[in-house]
Amino acid sequence: MEEEKKSRVLIIGATGRLGNYLTRFSIQSGHPTFALSRHSTLFDNLKSLSDAGVTLLKGSLEDERSLEEAVSKVDVVISAIPSKHVLDQKLLIKVIKQAGSIKRFIPAEYGANPDKTQVSDLDHGFYSKKSQIKRMIESEGIPYTYICCGLFMRILLPSLVQPGLHSPPIDKATVFGDGNVKAVFVNDVDVAAFTIKTIDDPRTLNKTLYLRPPENICSMNDLVHLWEGKIEKKLEKTFVTENQLLKKIKETPYPDNMEMVFIYSVFIKGDHTYFDIESSGGVNGTELYPDVKYMTVSEFLHTLR
Repeated sequence: MEEEKKSRVLIIGATGRLGNYLTRFSIQSGHPTFALSRHSTLFDNLKSLSDAGVTLLKGSLEDERSLEEAVSKVDVVISAIPSKHVLDQKLLIKVIKQAGSIKRFIPAEYGANPDKTQVSDLDHGFYSKKSQIKRMIESEGIPYTYICCGLFMRILLPSLVQPGLHSPPIDKATVFGDGNVKAVFVNDVDVAAFTIKTIDDPRTLNKTLYLRPPENICSMNDLVHLWEGKIEKKLEKTFVTENQLLKKIKETPYPDNMEMVFIYSVFIKGDHTYFDIESSGGVNGTELYPDVKYMTVSEFLHTLR
């Protein structure tokens, strides 16, 4: 029996960290892969993608004609643009709807499920903009998969969730709340590997794929314990209450306070883990794809100094 042809994939945002990983995994998985970029191949990472077999298409999210040409060449569109530009996907959604041939759209969501977060009064529309894009996709009847991966490991984890620090503490650690609320951390490259797995999988069509690797669901107390094990030293812990953190968030101007908003969201409100995946209509990526190897939080912490 002839093997089913792999879907043709368009990556938007391929020059970014996550987009680059997505593009490489797409090629490695045998998908004919296209990358939309406003730049030429003079950029090193674009040249390396081209050398790997990616077809480069010149265009942008503001150029409707270039989007129409790009979308016409593929079956699946994956967006990996930065969160601050999430509303720039509106024209792309219009083009996908008009084309009528896209089998699946994976928008730039990642992170926490914006419909489940509880910080709308603090985040300056960070999550509501992502929800707005989701509602547009659904109202247009575009087939989709949403990827919710918690936090990228490179966010908060390098400092052991210590605002203002760039490396973990060696003497004292601030713990938010009671330190027992759990958050999810996944490495960018692993998010990309799981995302590409969904492309031709009917189990993830019109679903949210949650990434919750068991070893990567950690509370602040867990993180401090893991770090103490690495440095073979106990840290002096200072606990910051919910009200104290809220006060600090409100006293700090935007966007400087967003790091604390994310901490409040995941380690006080529990926005990554307070709900059950199956009962919320989602699917568990680590259960669907047990063959995907991923970095654990413990392994990541051991790379820090």
